[in-house]
Amino acid sequence: MPHPYGNNIKLDIRGGSHDPEISMTLSGLPAGIAVDTDVLQTFMARRAPGQNAWSTPRKEADQPHFKSGMIKGEDGLLYTDGSPIEAVIYNTNTRSQDYAFDVPRPGHADLAARLKYGEAVDLRGGGHFSGRLTALMCTAGGICLQHLATKGIRIGAHALCIGGVYDAPLHPTDNGFTDFDHLAQRDFPTLDYSSGERMKAVIAEARADGDSVGGLIECRVSGAPAGLGEHMFRSVESAISEAVWGIPAVKGISFGAGFDVANMRGSENNDHFYTNGSSIYTANNRAGGILGGMTYGEPILFTVAIKPTPSIAKEQKSISFSRMENTTLKIEGRHDPCIVPRAVPVVEAAAALAVTDLLLDL
Repeated sequence: MPHPYGNNIKLDIRGGSHDPEISMTLSGLPAGIAVDTDVLQTFMARRAPGQNAWSTPRKEADQPHFKSGMIKGEDGLLYTDGSPIEAVIYNTNTRSQDYAFDVPRPGHADLAARLKYGEAVDLRGGGHFSGRLTALMCTAGGICLQHLATKGIRIGAHALCIGGVYDAPLHPTDNGFTDFDHLAQRDFPTLDYSSGERMKAVIAEARADGDSVGGLIECRVSGAPAGLGEHMFRSVESAISEAVWGIPAVKGISFGAGFDVANMRGSENNDHFYTNGSSIYTANNRAGGILGGMTYGEPILFTVAIKPTPSIAKEQKSISFSRMENTTLKIEGRHDPCIVPRAVPVVEAAAALAVTDLLLDL
């Protein structure tokens, strides 16, 4: 049974990590949205595996093939035609023999999936619960990113922290795009080059130790208009969080000052307002651009916690389903020692889906 994301738009993602293909349907986008496939492929390449020393060696092109919902214009761009967009990505580099299913892998969905769906559930490479499916989130989100750009809205994210090493933060009140352009020039998603190099060293150390590391991703939506969202269950936080929680590695999300507000007084947390005579601003944007569930013109700012990759080379304790006894497990196969760098564009894609959906309320 499909479980699509969205209110005005609907995104449904199907397939498993080691199936011949994974696919998506994105419906609800208006006709006439231009999509540059070269720009889309460049965006998706940031998530694709097998491109550098800090990701899994599994190589996949992550090239979406559009089956419907798009027509080619005379300018060479694709244009949405208003009907549901169907796209597939072919899996070409699977090694299902690396996976055994009698012993659930700690940190994975194996145990919960087996208890819910039974012995027949497909757990090859994580099956339907794998981060592999976020490639299609990037396809849908990449389309939305191009659409939002035509409305003066841009979204950028970076690795704020990996293994205790911090990058410089995004500017919380800057509605411009300079730091996004700066990030686009990096081979590693940090604003500060030296921070990125230290993060790479932490990842390499974890890989050499047969282990993995997690981190934080900070994301900013610049140029979003005031008035997005509603109070309570249709808040901007709700819409973004629902999309972000579709990323399997996510374990937390916070907006603006986030959990730091627990240690502040009201006089510290409250954003003071000021005006230049025509617009209204805040000095610190501790609210993350959202008050009462609604945007008010400042950038939307949020941070996502990404867990360490659960597939590690170290021996771990588990159980045998068939024997119903304690055992140990040593995971084989190809895995990311840190998922954070590849998750950065996925967080951007999730935010783009949410903002696009909210814009259609206006």
